[in-house]
Amino acid sequence: MQEFDGIRPYQDDETKAAISRLMADAEFLEMIARFKSPFMARWAPGLTRILLQRWLRKEFGDIERIDSLQARLYHLVDELVHKTTSRVTCSGLDRLDRNTSYLFISNHRDIVFDPMVVNYLLFSYGLRTTRIAIGDNLLQNRVFAEMMRLNKSFVVKRSVSSPREMRDTYMTLSSFVYHSLEDNHSIWIAQREGRAKDGIDETDPAIVKMFYMSQKKAGLGFADAMKRLRIVPVSIAYEYDPCDADKARELETKARTGAYQKHGSEDSEQIIKGLTGFKGHVHVHFGEPITDAPDTAKELASRIDHDMHRHYHVHGSNLVAYNQLFPTDPSTVSATVDLAETLSPPELEAAEAEMERRLDGCDEALRPFLLAMYANPVVNSLKAR
Repeated sequence: MQEFDGIRPYQDDETKAAISRLMADAEFLEMIARFKSPFMARWAPGLTRILLQRWLRKEFGDIERIDSLQARLYHLVDELVHKTTSRVTCSGLDRLDRNTSYLFISNHRDIVFDPMVVNYLLFSYGLRTTRIAIGDNLLQNRVFAEMMRLNKSFVVKRSVSSPREMRDTYMTLSSFVYHSLEDNHSIWIAQREGRAKDGIDETDPAIVKMFYMSQKKAGLGFADAMKRLRIVPVSIAYEYDPCDADKARELETKARTGAYQKHGSEDSEQIIKGLTGFKGHVHVHFGEPITDAPDTAKELASRIDHDMHRHYHVHGSNLVAYNQLFPTDPSTVSATVDLAETLSPPELEAAEAEMERRLDGCDEALRPFLLAMYANPVVNSLKAR
């Protein structure tokens, strides 16, 4: 693993020291306090940090392995999931082998909750959790970087400039993915850089080409190399996006001015909002492992997209937004796509009321963008069928 030291997650022998560093870090304690005891954190911050530090030492002070940490954290993740969703459901997990590692290529809507809910479901079904690909832009905060490396995250370096440095970076990343799978560690990676803020899920062929780099050097053909990856397309469908207004604002600004400049703490703020905001019903579909890959990265990316769109489980929020942009008989659309839940007329009316509330809560210029991000999954699902 030494060749991967610049990008890999923490190993078991580094776990105890990393946990100790976090438990002594005031910034980490303040962040956890905002989650666990927001009232006390506001009115008695010093006392809250002391009590929280004692609790953390009791709960996690004896942990020396990554898998033990994740098992201990499961009930906290379960609590967060139940607080911020109406329910989480899944389909397709019964097709996966508990003793096999996979490359999960997922659509990307939320910075942290996407891989977290995938691992939550894998753990619930008795499968090993994944190593998570994250951009180095998210590691500028040292506390967050420490937490993510403890949570089996590895780094995708984006802040590289020269072609040679980029080639070396991608070659290392490609080798790490294959090394992990051969060592029985599954991988989660988003289908493209950045979230699909407009609700259009499309795999970047450049990511697929990156997977092939180390195997091409070894002389393996593209289709054979992709077969070794055991790619599983994953579709994550949120009923409601806690960051929908923020995404609509970014899209509108780009459309109007041609660019959007993030402020310094924007990623951190949206991580917190995405984790703690209400998401309604979340459904995750795990596709069948791809065992007969086509011969080019572009064809494979299209194959992954088709699977994601075909099996995206549509919510009432999506149907309501689609009907506002493309007036049609909702029952016709409902009969064509996969639904996350059976929707009665009262439930559709409730979805309409919630969508109106969200539209009323943002500037008029943002409303078409907000509607489109909820409607586009329906558009793509219909096309895929």
